[in-house]
Amino acid sequence: MSKQAWVFPGQGSQFLGMLSDLAAEYSTIESTFAIASEVLQYDLWDVVNNNEDKLAQTQVTQPALLTASYAIYKVLQELDVPLPEYMAGHSLGEYSALVCAGVIDFKDAIKLVEARGKFMQQAVPQGVGAMYAIIGLADEKVIESCQLAQNDTNMVVAAVNFNSPGQVVIAGNKEAAERAAALCKEQGAKRALPLPVSVPSHCELMKPAAEQLSDLLNDIDFSAPNIAVINNVDVAMESEPEAIKKALKAQLYSPVRWTETVNQLHDLGVSNLYEVGPGKVLTGLTKRINKAVSCKAIGTSESVSELK
Repeated sequence: MSKQAWVFPGQGSQFLGMLSDLAAEYSTIESTFAIASEVLQYDLWDVVNNNEDKLAQTQVTQPALLTASYAIYKVLQELDVPLPEYMAGHSLGEYSALVCAGVIDFKDAIKLVEARGKFMQQAVPQGVGAMYAIIGLADEKVIESCQLAQNDTNMVVAAVNFNSPGQVVIAGNKEAAERAAALCKEQGAKRALPLPVSVPSHCELMKPAAEQLSDLLNDIDFSAPNIAVINNVDVAMESEPEAIKKALKAQLYSPVRWTETVNQLHDLGVSNLYEVGPGKVLTGLTKRINKAVSCKAIGTSESVSELK
């Protein structure tokens, strides 16, 4: 019998008005946002629906996406949708997975990801870092281009998101990232697209943020997961709370190995993924990673009705 996994999106999946159609049908959506708002001390649901500029701020985006994914999960629970065998999340989405797997209390997770966003922004001032999506170039060529750019500039740049074959994101100091993007184009990349982000995630520049996050992680109680969660750092399933905390700390300055994650789920017997959260980013990536694995986005009233 084929197995299921639920996967949770990261930054970039947010949009103004997300979950509004679900909220009209399920009161759980707004009540979950109300809990997050109480922790954050501002009206998160109002931001999600009316303030695009604030929603785009990293320390707001992160709790907004976590809350959106968890709210959808709560709706699925209400509808008695069977839980999957595995969970995983892309970058920030790993926190959503850990909350839904019973590892972190939702309120604690909101505090964590808001702080995570602040620490990330503080680690690299606006305009100092950059990220590029490299399209149509082999992973090893992207890694090689980043290494050459580091040597040329004496600055940081690295491949940080292995999203699907032929789609890798690089991040680092702006000058080094620009140089690496140019080298990728010379190597034959179809496109090198600058991303509209204020923080160069998952590279060495995030180590100061990771140290700050580590102190906060140590103050929060984690439980063993009741559903296996595959982490981003080494594509492993940890059951010990301290090992999970260690992986979350390392995640901030380590690559997101999403291609390997989807293939690992396939190797574990998973044939159906459900993207629990707004948007369809992970659904699109899955189609490019492994044709033997289907993925359906569960972020609208229509999609929830179909699943029900």
